[in-house]
Amino acid sequence: MQNGSSNLRNITRTWKVDLYGGWGDGPSATVYLGSHVVTLSADADGKLSAEIDGEPQASIDRAVSYLNWAKTDGHLELLEEVRVPDSEPLTLAAPVIGKARAAKLHRIMGLIGLPSAQHYALAAAALGEWVPLPSLADLTEREAHTVWGHLCHLYPRAREVAADLNARSSRAA
Repeated sequence: MQNGSSNLRNITRTWKVDLYGGWGDGPSATVYLGSHVVTLSADADGKLSAEIDGEPQASIDRAVSYLNWAKTDGHLELLEEVRVPDSEPLTLAAPVIGKARAAKLHRIMGLIGLPSAQHYALAAAALGEWVPLPSLADLTEREAHTVWGHLCHLYPRAREVAADLNARSSRAA
């Protein structure tokens, strides 16, 4: 699966919040209510979770209210932020040789006398697979090169047959 740039990534932030409340009228009636450690996390799917003083919370509401309260009437200090990259790095599938080149490889194998039922088994053996391949069209360039080398090693006439086939194709075009 390929990842796009819009994918979320895992992130966790932890704050120390000092909460204050009012006692009576005026600013001199501010009372220190306590300190807490609040952690908010979002996983790669965007699911949010919260902890207050190491205790998991059923919802993030209380943790968010503590953060907003500390931002307005208290003290808020970011202690830690951890970002984990996407678990699956962006990978592009290697291009395959396709049906036309696979058909040509099948034709060469047939012209040198290899029975069609054995084409997939020979390719699998060249690649170190223990079961025949389902399709030659799905071979990558590197795999096709390995199969071709194996074929030429077992059937030295394969290069001559391929050259003759190429010459006939160019004359027809």
